[in-house]
Amino acid sequence: MNVNEKIRAREVRLIDSNGDQLGVKSRQEALDIAQTRNLDLVLVAPNAKPPVGRIMDYGKFRYEQQKKEKEARKKQRIINVKEVRFTPGIGDHDFNTKLRNARKFIENGDKVKASVRFRGRAITHKGLGQEVLDRLADEVKDIATVESRPKMEGRNMFMMLAPIVEK
Repeated sequence: MNVNEKIRAREVRLIDSNGDQLGVKSRQEALDIAQTRNLDLVLVAPNAKPPVGRIMDYGKFRYEQQKKEKEARKKQRIINVKEVRFTPGIGDHDFNTKLRNARKFIENGDKVKASVRFRGRAITHKGLGQEVLDRLADEVKDIATVESRPKMEGRNMFMMLAPIVEK
């Protein structure tokens, strides 16, 4: 932002610290008004005709902005994508172990990419892979939603699960 002597415009529409408009003033006149009040002249709308300048405490303004940005960063949540791999002919115990892992990832707030890898001639039985992914979706439907239905990509079938967001 342009502050005090860095302002290059000849005249500015001046707004004082209370938000009242003081009218269009020359740059020097606006700087003098700001200095008599021990505040800064800050250009808030440089593209307006004429540019809009505001009289404010610039240090305090920057501090408040940094506080708001820090608060916004605190509230944002980074979502990771975890992958759980299956095979078409997976056994019950192996399936339950991978199901437990998927539930743990979802409960931590991460998305889960469930994939079935078809090896060799297993690619001819795509229905088995579909059944495995449908079974997984059915087991976690209480804590997750299916974000993308199972689809084939090369020798793999993928499905995305996302945690249910409570409002």
